This record gives sequence, structure tokens and C-alpha cells, in this order.
Amino acid sequence: MAAAAGDGGGEGVNEERGAPGDGSTSGAESLDRLYPAVGAARPPRKRTTSQCKSEPPLLRTSKRTIYTAGRPPWYNEHGTQSKEAFVIGLGGGSASGKTTVARMIIEALDVPWVVLLSMDSFYKVLTKQQQEQAASNDFNFDHPDAFDFDLIISTLKKLKQGKSVTIPIYDFTTHSRKKEWKTLYGANVIIFEGIMAFADKELLELLDMKIFVDTDSDIRLVRRLRRDIGERGRDIEGVIKQYNKFVKPAFDQYIQPTMRLADIVVPRGSGNTVAIDLIVQHVHSQLEERELSVRNKETSRDEFIFYSKRLMRLLIEHALSFLPFQSCTVQTPQGEDYEGRSYSGKQITGVSILRAGETMEPALRAVCKDVRIGTILIQTNSNTGEPELHYLRLPKDIREDHVILMDCTVSTGAAAMMAVRVLLDHDVPEDKIFLLSLLMAEMGVHSVAYAFPQVKIITTAVDKKVNNLFRIIPGIGNFGDRYFGTDAPPYWSDDTLDT
Repeated sequence: MAAAAGDGGGEGVNEERGAPGDGSTSGAESLDRLYPAVGAARPPRKRTTSQCKSEPPLLRTSKRTIYTAGRPPWYNEHGTQSKEAFVIGLGGGSASGKTTVARMIIEALDVPWVVLLSMDSFYKVLTKQQQEQAASNDFNFDHPDAFDFDLIISTLKKLKQGKSVTIPIYDFTTHSRKKEWKTLYGANVIIFEGIMAFADKELLELLDMKIFVDTDSDIRLVRRLRRDIGERGRDIEGVIKQYNKFVKPAFDQYIQPTMRLADIVVPRGSGNTVAIDLIVQHVHSQLEERELSVRNKETSRDEFIFYSKRLMRLLIEHALSFLPFQSCTVQTPQGEDYEGRSYSGKQITGVSILRAGETMEPALRAVCKDVRIGTILIQTNSNTGEPELHYLRLPKDIREDHVILMDCTVSTGAAAMMAVRVLLDHDVPEDKIFLLSLLMAEMGVHSVAYAFPQVKIITTAVDKKVNNLFRIIPGIGNFGDRYFGTDAPPYWSDDTLDT
């Protein structure tokens, strides 16, 4: 799902900003909604688009399956959103690097859905007289009155609630909105950037984090010159005139004072990678606190399945990096040789420990085209406490394969060790066995590693404790029951029913 927001906003396009009309500031009434001395300057660079990752999920209710067509997984069966989106506001002067910083944050966040929304999309519709002023570079686009704050606020409120919105597309060549509007959908993170991002009280209340990009004025002027002359065909005198008449005064009066409202100030813009890393860490921590996760008992089954599948895919892709590879050369469609790497083993086989382990099979098939699948059913005898083998189905000639043994949770490691012994009995070399699990207890890791030191153990998390019922603490509950929607009996353990 990738919907563009603010397509009209270009690097050079946004430079034509200032106070509406002849450049003088408007009356005090126009500033009633602003914080004292709130600023202006130029909007973003390049075209801004919403960035979204991952494929749309399905929502299954008791009556039907809902195809969400791009809507995020935190929509429940009633079409509402479980948690509000986390909104980041990015402010700063014209050509300060706001859009670049926003994109760097998006790339580093690596979350399924992020929307990048630019103020460039929300310039007011100009009157005929204002159109003439804009054509002669005498209209101030860097003034708060140039923006449609009512539309900005209503749009952000809807996005934050997870509702779909339509975004105007501003044409900076004609200084008007296009007839076509673009649709955006909710996301778990919304980045709103623009020169007036902090210039309205009600708008500020919608921002969960406020970041001010502070770049030296000389650097910003050089960027504007390069952009306007190189990309928009303007002369240097016209650019400097506009900068001195509108952009610089607006920055001093409206934009720079809003720096004090920011939670974080990023000096040097996109060049400050340390600050961006800290921002990303903070956003991740906030998302972990607000989002429903696989550990949260309040997480619905649909959400549990979605996030579990995502973890499985990441886990399996990481595990494949430990397989043996060899160099190989292929010829591209352009007739050029390209040297890469290919799997050097004979075959990859996945073996799931029923029942939770079989939930990992689709993720394995998604990344290994010709993978073979086997299954093992092991349950712990409630009287003896010992694991027992109830069912076994393995592909033929498995002894030469690299085997990916899959189980979603491992507490004591008893079931996992029995599964490894079964593979060894079928002549699979110990160093060709990979044990994959979403969650393991330290006891289970130590038990398997001590008994089979050549088996590679790969997991997304390790919890320290196992209680007297052999349940992982803090754990995620009975994975199989939460995934399949069944009820666990009171005596279940992470090495019993889930395996």
C-alpha cells in the first residue's frame, strides 16, 4: 500500500512561500491560533510519498473473511483501529532537510506501515488576485495564513484514528489544487513535515513527538539556489530577492521561535545520524508500549497471527544465512556476467514439531521454493513427565539434507531434544540441523546446546524463567491455542501441547 501525499510538493516548488498578499504580515486575528512567534519558511524537498511495507492481512470473523485491501492489521472485525497511530511532527526552515530526515527515519524504523504527509499538499486555494501575485513572485507562501490548517487538522485526526483520508494535490506551477485527490489509509506511524508543523495549537496536540531540523541558514540558501536555478530555471537575482523578501523574514518571525516547542532538535539535518538513531530508538520504544504484541494477552487472534507470521518470516530468513553457500556467476538479461552466491547443499527440508511448529511452514515455503516438509508429533506424558513420540513423517533420503527444525516455543527443551534424536536416528548429521523457535527459555537453550553442541539454535527471544508447570515466564502463553483459537487445558506447558 503506497499512497502519495503531497505530490505537488517539490524541492524547488515549495520555495515560493511568504505572507499572503504583498509580503506584509496579516492582522493579529490571523495569529490567534498560533503559539507566540510561530514560524514559517520553506516546505520539504522532492516529492513526498507515504511509505508502507508488507502485504495487507486478512481479518477472519465468525461469519466471514474480510479482505482489508491495504488497511493495517490493527483493524478489528468491526473496522476500527485498536491503537492510535504514533504521529511525528517534523518542523524546520525551508530546505533544512526535513524530508530527507523523514525518509531516513522511515528506513530505520522498519515498521509495516508508515505514512509521510507533507504540508505542501495543504496550501489554500488562491484568489485571482493572489494568483497574479504568485505568478510575479509577490505572494508569500511562507506565512501561516497560506496553509489550510483546518484541513490539515481534520486529516491528521482521521489518519491517527486509522480512517482513510483524501489528500489534495497542489500544483506549484499553476499555484492551484488539482482536481484529483489521493487517498491515504491509516498507519502505525505518521510523519507530518513542513515549515509550519508547529504553528498551530490544535495541531501540536496531535503530535506525539516534535522534531525540529536545525540547519545553518547559509546551507539552506545554497540549497534553494541550487534547486531553483537548476530545477526550475530561475535566475539568481530572483531567488535571492524572494529569499530576502519572504523566506528569511518568515523564518525569523514564525519558524525559528517554534524550536522551543520541539522535543528533539536535530542540528545539521540528515548529516546528524546519531540524532536520527536516537529518534528511531525512542519511536521503537513508544511503539512497543502502545502496540498490541504477541506477548500481550489482550492482543486479538487476528493481530496475534499477523505479528507471529511476520516474526516467523524474519526468523527463517535470518536462519538461511547460516546455510553453506558457494560463488556462482550468472548472465543478466543485458548480457553481462554477475557474480553472486548460491546454496551449496543438496536439499533443504523443514520439519515442524506439531502442532505449533506447523504454523512456521508457510513462512519457510515463502522463502525456499523447493523445500520439503516433514512433521513430528511429540507430547509430554503427564504421569512420567517424559516426552513421547506419537507421529512421524519425514521425506525420503533426508540424511543428506540441511534440516530446519521448527517449533514456536521451547521451555525445558525436552520435545526439541527428542526431535533432534529422531533426526539423528535417520542419519541427519548433527551439524546440519537448525532449531528455530520464536521464543525459548534459557533452560531449553542450555539443554539443547549441551546435549547437541553442533545443532544451530536460532530464536527471536530468550526468556529467563520456567515455572513449576514448565511454562516460559514471562512468555507468550500457549502459542498453538492463541494461533488456532482453541482453549488450553490447565495443565499445558510450553513443551507439551504447543509442541
